[in-house]
Amino acid sequence: MALSVLGEPWAELPVEKRIFCSVLLFSWAVYLWEAFLAHRQRRVYRTTTHVPQELGQIMDSETFEKSRLYQLDKSTFSFWSGLYSELEGTIIQSLVFLLLATLFSAVTGLPWSLYNTFVIEEKHGFNQQTLGFFFKDAIKKFIVTQCILLPVTSLLLYIIKIGGDYFFIYAWLFTLVVSLVLVTIYADYIAPLFDKFIPLPEGELKQAIEIMAKSIDFPLTKVYVVEGSKRSSHSNAYFYGFFKNKRIVLFDTLLEDYSALNKEQPDGEDGEDDDTKSKVKSKKQGCKNEEVLAVLGHELGHWKLGHTIKNIVISQMNSFLCFFLFAVLIGQRELFTAFGFYETQPTLIGLLIIFQFIFSPYNEVLSFCLTVLSRRFEFQADAFAKELGKANDLYSALIKLNKDNLGFPVSDWIFSMWHYSHPPLLERLQALKEAKQD
Repeated sequence: MALSVLGEPWAELPVEKRIFCSVLLFSWAVYLWEAFLAHRQRRVYRTTTHVPQELGQIMDSETFEKSRLYQLDKSTFSFWSGLYSELEGTIIQSLVFLLLATLFSAVTGLPWSLYNTFVIEEKHGFNQQTLGFFFKDAIKKFIVTQCILLPVTSLLLYIIKIGGDYFFIYAWLFTLVVSLVLVTIYADYIAPLFDKFIPLPEGELKQAIEIMAKSIDFPLTKVYVVEGSKRSSHSNAYFYGFFKNKRIVLFDTLLEDYSALNKEQPDGEDGEDDDTKSKVKSKKQGCKNEEVLAVLGHELGHWKLGHTIKNIVISQMNSFLCFFLFAVLIGQRELFTAFGFYETQPTLIGLLIIFQFIFSPYNEVLSFCLTVLSRRFEFQADAFAKELGKANDLYSALIKLNKDNLGFPVSDWIFSMWHYSHPPLLERLQALKEAKQD
C-alpha cells in the first residue's frame, strides 16, 4: 500500500511538501522516543521505593526517598516542558527578526522556568532565590544575550553574503574566533554580572590546590569561590582559561567550610535580603577539604588527559561540516518553499531551516555519540584522580554530592545510555571501589 499524506500519495507530493512532512515526522518521532525513555525512567522512580541492598552503606532511607520524589517531579516536568519545546519548534516557521524571536521564546518559556524554580526546586529545598531576584536575573540574561547574539549574527550574515563560493570557510573561522573569545571572557566579564566571585582565602585548602596543580604542571593563576548559594544549593566546580592562564572556580555550596547554607543565622535575623533567602538545613552540605581536592583531581584529569582539547576539536569539526553542508543546501529553493517562503530566500531563515530541521537526524546521532564519549571521559578522569591517590576521597565526595543534589542512584539503562553525560553513581563507585581494593 502506497504511503499517503492527507489523501495524496507520497510519490506525487511536491518536493517542498515532502521535505516539510519529513521534518515534522522526524520531530515527532524524536518526541515519542523521548517520551518512551521518560516513561521507563519514571517507572524506575515509582517502583524502586526501598533502598537497594548495594546502597545500604552509602544512603539512608530518608535520603533515598527524598531523591526519588525529587527526580520523579523533575522527570514529569521535563516530559511536559519537552512537549512544549517540540511544539514550539514545529509551529514557528518564520522568524523575521531575531530579537522578536528570542523575546517570544523568553516570554513563552517563563512559566516553565518559574514552575521549575519556585515549585519543584523550592519543594525539594534547592531554590534560594526570591521572585524579585529571579526576574532581575532573567532580564539581565536577556539583555546580555542580545548584546552578544545580535552583533554576532549580523556579522555572520554579512560574511555569508560577501564570502563568495567559499563563504562557509570564512563563516566557520568567524564562529571559531567568537567561541574562543567568549570562552576566554565569560568567567572574567560575563559571569560576574550574575554572581559574585571572590578569591579563595589563603589557607590549607588553597595551598593544597596549588600543590596539586603544580604536581601535574597545571598552570594555575587564580582560585575563585562563586556564591552559588544565592541562586541554588546545587554544587559545581570548573576551570577555564587558555595556555598559561588557568583559573579554578569552586561553588561555595561545594565547600563545607564556605557554604552560606551551613552558617547559622544570628539571633533576631531571618537571613533575608533583597535578593536571596537562607534556608535552615538539618545536615551539613558540601565536602571536606580532602574531598574537594579529589573532585578537583577529577576536573584536572580532564585537562591532563586532553579531554578539553578533544571536545573543542570535535566541536569545530562538526561546525565546519555543518557550514559546508549549509553551503551545499542553501541554493535549494524547495527548502524555503517547504516552510512557507515562496518569493524570498532569507539567509537567516536558511540557517534556521537547515541547522534546526534538516540536520535534526544528524544532530540526534551526534548527541548520542558525544554522550557516550563524555561518559568514557568521566571514567578516565576518575581513574586519573585515583592515580593521584584520591580514590577514597572521591568515593566519599561522590556520595555526598549525590545526596546534596538528591540524585537518584538507580536508572533505566536505556534512559541512562541516551541522556546521562556522566556515568550513573553506582558505576562510578564500583570503578573506584575496585581501584581502592587494588
